[in-house]
Amino acid sequence: MFFSWLKQYMPRGLYMRAALILILPVLTLQLLVSVVFIQRHFEGVTRQMTSAVSIDLRFVRDTVNAAPTLTAAQRVAAELAVALELDVAWPVAIPDIGNDKHWTDLTGNAVRTRLETLVSDIGAVSLAERRLVTVWLQTDKGPLEVSFDRRRVSASNPHQLLVIMAVMGAIMTAIAYFFLRNQLRPIKRMAAAAQAYGKGRIANYTPGGAQEVRAAGTAFLDMRNRLERQAQTRTMMLSGVSHDLRTPLTRLRLGLSMLDNTDGAPLIRDVDEMQHLVDAFLDFAQADATDEPDLISPHDLLKQVVKDCIRGGMSVEIAKHEGPDEPVPLRSLAIRRALENLIGNAVRYGTMARASCYVTDRAVRYVVEDDGPGIPPEQRENATRPFVRLDPSRNQDRGSGVGLGLAIVNDIARSHGGILRLGESKELGGLQAELVLAKS
Repeated sequence: MFFSWLKQYMPRGLYMRAALILILPVLTLQLLVSVVFIQRHFEGVTRQMTSAVSIDLRFVRDTVNAAPTLTAAQRVAAELAVALELDVAWPVAIPDIGNDKHWTDLTGNAVRTRLETLVSDIGAVSLAERRLVTVWLQTDKGPLEVSFDRRRVSASNPHQLLVIMAVMGAIMTAIAYFFLRNQLRPIKRMAAAAQAYGKGRIANYTPGGAQEVRAAGTAFLDMRNRLERQAQTRTMMLSGVSHDLRTPLTRLRLGLSMLDNTDGAPLIRDVDEMQHLVDAFLDFAQADATDEPDLISPHDLLKQVVKDCIRGGMSVEIAKHEGPDEPVPLRSLAIRRALENLIGNAVRYGTMARASCYVTDRAVRYVVEDDGPGIPPEQRENATRPFVRLDPSRNQDRGSGVGLGLAIVNDIARSHGGILRLGESKELGGLQAELVLAKS
């Protein structure tokens, strides 16, 4: 429970957490040393020095009390003041001082307590002036005011050690922080390289830092290389198989075109369906192609895709455009392929599609809605997996695919550091596909 409460106040960044781990023990150590050692040390020195001064005060009191007359007492007190480096005066009465010690006076209480304990006839002790101690003694000849230098009862400048500790602690903490930042910088660079790879970019990264951080960086590079080889192998395999199927399908279509329309038309439709499946395999193989991002307007890209879809006979319209129309670094070919797949699915399983574009400071969102049967919530996660066809939830009278359309869009979204979200359209009642792309 305590750690859960403390977690919400902890800094989120690695630098700040490391600085907290570095600074907190230093401050705690300085506080303990200041309170436990320094305070006790200076109080002990103060008590010893005050004991020596109290001997002089008792001697002055006793001498004044032994004088036969007030005049003799005043003369003796003046002589003793010169010899003992004191200032004496004869006030009318002892004032009511109270506790006039300054709050930064670390040893004032020890001085007052020690004087009142060792000199029984002290009426008041004033510590209002930082460099002077004034004591009022009750004698047989009346009140006697005695003043002396504060340095006689307190160690000089007790705060100097505290200042030195604070300054040196701050300097050493700053130096340690710079060294620590150099150790944390390779971790930040590795995180940036991993984030860039998650968005489909290969960032230049060389492992560095401590041995453990270097080992983690090397492991990351090995993992990235293995993933690249696997992706290239998959792309080459699917592209090769799909490309090899194109030639026999073309020959088969030419041969079927020579038959009578009654006999050849159904077979030609089967060949067209096979051709569509081959094209789907090629699109899936090219979904994570490494084309470089270019600066494009998200709104203009949607307008071009919708215009091409309308020219292809699809019933689609643009619903909304929100956000600044400024260039954003995106892989235009991949985004175009994703939007075409979403719009194609929408008009395939519904009668119309509606597309929208929302641009914010951190992301670009494309939303495609249709009036079809939609996808049940429990099957939406499976719908984005490759080679999965949701027969009960989709209208199979419109044709059957290979189950790669949403998988292609999902791969493209992930390559941009985004996500594909499926939901229900509030206006059309069908499926709502939301393609979220992170801004670089």
